[in-house]
Amino acid sequence: MRFSILFTPTLKESPAEAEVVSHKLLLRAGMIRKVAAGIYAFLPLGLRVLRKIENIIREEMDRINAQELLMPALQPADLWKKTERWFQYGPEMMRLKDRNERDFALGPTHEELITDIVMKEVRSYRQLPITLYQIQVKFRDEIRPRFGLMRGREFIMKDAYSFNASIEELKKSYDDMYSAYSRIFTRCGFKFRAVEAASGLIGGKVSQEFMVLAEAGEDTIYYCDTCDYAASQDVATTRLEEPSAEEIKQSEIVRTPNQKSVEEVSSFLGVQAEKIVKTLIYKYGDQLAAVLIRGDRDVNEEKLAQVLGSNDFHLLTGTEWQDYPDLVQGYVGPVGLRGVRLVADNEISVMRNFVVGANKAGAHMINVNVGEDFQVQEWADLKIVKAGDRCPKCKEGALISAKGIEVGHIFQLGTKYSEAMGAMFVDEDGQQKPYIMGCYGIGVSRAVAAAIEQNHDDKGIIWPITIAPYEVSIIVLNYDREEQKKIADSIFDALGSKGVEVAIDDRIESAGKKFADADLIGFPIQVIIGSRTASSGNVEVKIRATGERLEYPLDKAAENIYELVQKLRSEISLEAV
Repeated sequence: MRFSILFTPTLKESPAEAEVVSHKLLLRAGMIRKVAAGIYAFLPLGLRVLRKIENIIREEMDRINAQELLMPALQPADLWKKTERWFQYGPEMMRLKDRNERDFALGPTHEELITDIVMKEVRSYRQLPITLYQIQVKFRDEIRPRFGLMRGREFIMKDAYSFNASIEELKKSYDDMYSAYSRIFTRCGFKFRAVEAASGLIGGKVSQEFMVLAEAGEDTIYYCDTCDYAASQDVATTRLEEPSAEEIKQSEIVRTPNQKSVEEVSSFLGVQAEKIVKTLIYKYGDQLAAVLIRGDRDVNEEKLAQVLGSNDFHLLTGTEWQDYPDLVQGYVGPVGLRGVRLVADNEISVMRNFVVGANKAGAHMINVNVGEDFQVQEWADLKIVKAGDRCPKCKEGALISAKGIEVGHIFQLGTKYSEAMGAMFVDEDGQQKPYIMGCYGIGVSRAVAAAIEQNHDDKGIIWPITIAPYEVSIIVLNYDREEQKKIADSIFDALGSKGVEVAIDDRIESAGKKFADADLIGFPIQVIIGSRTASSGNVEVKIRATGERLEYPLDKAAENIYELVQKLRSEISLEAV
């Protein structure tokens, strides 16, 4: 491709709307343009990156015998109502009516539709297992779209679905997909971790997220510094400490006027936050739950949702307290608490002589103990873990926190959708049974942004060669000079004939502009042709990722550059084997 005809409107400055590095550089490098909040057009260079990631995905899907299809983005509401997700999904689902007033949705995902397709065609265990996938546009009406391609309202996603006759088959499909995802993200040049994750509205009891490690990530993950344990913040847990060896003391009420928060009570009583137990009142439906958690901890609401059996809950608000006069705001505690579901984080079970609210205005209780002063019928893991907590898997390790960008998520769905939709097959024993399903997603357009978050410097993007828009950029300092033009065109043609993807900067622009654009766009290999090239008999080559500069003799330049391309390709490909 020649720069003189390439549509790549680069910018010197970052638009004010751009917050994170990937958003800034994608706009500056002329790869995307904003159409509306959370909606972007891919320009030629950006689309080439997107297509390369898609091709890697297709190759790895083929390797595990997944088959590609294409489903419509527009889906009838009737399918979603069968699983009740039409009502559960909330305002993130983009809904519309046709001219006949029938309800439709622009698909945020495709579990219902793929199940409907398969149930009409696959009726026997002999036709299973089968895995189908698509690469398709998705829609989610994010309340606050941001960070460019990382959280948009329209995005490109690869979604796959396996249909299995048994749990053993599902586990095999799931493991195959896990391996395929690991190869995909390695081939894209990512530094990533697969972590245990919450399943959310998609469903299923087992799921894992593939997280690209980057400071701009919206998600927090925790991993062990000793073993292979890794989990998202939503599900990460910790090994409990040994029960306190403190001698149990007699509880008593103490005055704490105007001291309500953990910080205030800690300072007033001269105790650490770790010795305080908070009692948080949540409302779900028409019921209340009192959640006990250590004073220095926060409640993990993903975990709490599992315990309450509902996603529709909230902390009691200021006006709502008036409806419950027996609950004293700021001073609620578990001792003597009545008419409220009591759920305690399991960490409370190893504590001794802690502080709680006294259920009286301006008062707390000290030296409180489970079993002595109150009983807990419902224990659960409810806390958000912290860096330094003990690893739940091994005895030696401690948890480390990191920021991550979710680029993939795989689920063992079980029969959630097949049972709801009556999707059955005849097993070898002649009985009708629901399909056992898995689903597997990759945020393709988000992966473009994630690659930049991991690979950039103050000059621009540093693409891994496997997903770069072009592998080589030939920078001709004076293309209007015949000698430089002849050398550049010769190398351009020779590399192209060898299957190397080459862009040649043949514009009549300053050398500074050409160098700046090459670094901004992030071509992995830059070949520099200037006035000294012919006189020295050597071609200068720069590797973008390392800044290393090489010189190749003119008569072997194309061959040497081709070998360098092969070397950079293989360094990533070998990691994926």
